[in-house]
Amino acid sequence: MRKLPPLKSLYTFVAVAETGSMTEAAKELNVSHSAVSQAIKALETQLGQPLLKRVGRQVTLNSVGRKYYRKVAPALETIVHATQGLMVSPHSQRITLNMVNSLAMHWWIPRMQNFNQYAPKVDVRISTLIGHFSLEEEGVDVAIIHGKTDEWLDYYCEKLAIDELVMVCHPDLLRDGISPTELLAQYPAIAAANDRRKHDWQVWCHHNGLAVPDISKNLSFSASVQAVQACIRKLGVFVTHRLFIKDDVEQGLLVEIGDAALNPFQDFYFACRIDSLKSENVLLLRNWLRAEFDGLN
Repeated sequence: MRKLPPLKSLYTFVAVAETGSMTEAAKELNVSHSAVSQAIKALETQLGQPLLKRVGRQVTLNSVGRKYYRKVAPALETIVHATQGLMVSPHSQRITLNMVNSLAMHWWIPRMQNFNQYAPKVDVRISTLIGHFSLEEEGVDVAIIHGKTDEWLDYYCEKLAIDELVMVCHPDLLRDGISPTELLAQYPAIAAANDRRKHDWQVWCHHNGLAVPDISKNLSFSASVQAVQACIRKLGVFVTHRLFIKDDVEQGLLVEIGDAALNPFQDFYFACRIDSLKSENVLLLRNWLRAEFDGLN
């Protein structure tokens, strides 16, 4: 088997590539400048070709170095994450909590300080994976599911809240007595064009007895976060999940129009591995989430 470069040389190469300086790389790695220079020279010798261009004290990747970096850097990052995951103490205060990005942006972040006061020793890290995934493989301790539990049967799941769909717009678009039908006739319908949001307009319009607008002729965004910002900037009206815009409505940035509609396709659930319920920190987080979501029901 051909001898492979030592990890130390690869880490040094990545540090030099990212800092553009052997001196800065040495500081980052806490080694001497000569150690960095020797590691790079040994790597280039073993590979049989140079990876860097040296211009004074600055170094840049040549074409071979750029290709090598694009393959090596992600692999080293994977090694680091895998190692750190195994080195976390079972008594660690850290919890990785997953939720969709819109919920993280519009619901979790405004409430982070409240949770920190409730459980100051618990270090919550946010993940924003979507769809079904393995908690174990992704290193997630707790997930707030926005959907149904059909694909999460291997985990402990607890319903936190129903999901309601509401139509919103900027207050400046309203005038006395204007109806949802008139609003839709005057302003574009904004949509989040992804599979998780494909039923939103249809559900809300059917509940309110309105024709579903032709989204292809209106404004479409790839994510709810973008659509909410477009709505705040008076670009049109938007049907979304009440929890995503709750704070924006309370702050007067948006107003609800018409009646809220129950979403038959999605609700909010707490999910974790069954053995995680033995963790005091997971239970603290679950109890806090219960109280927060109870206030919404």
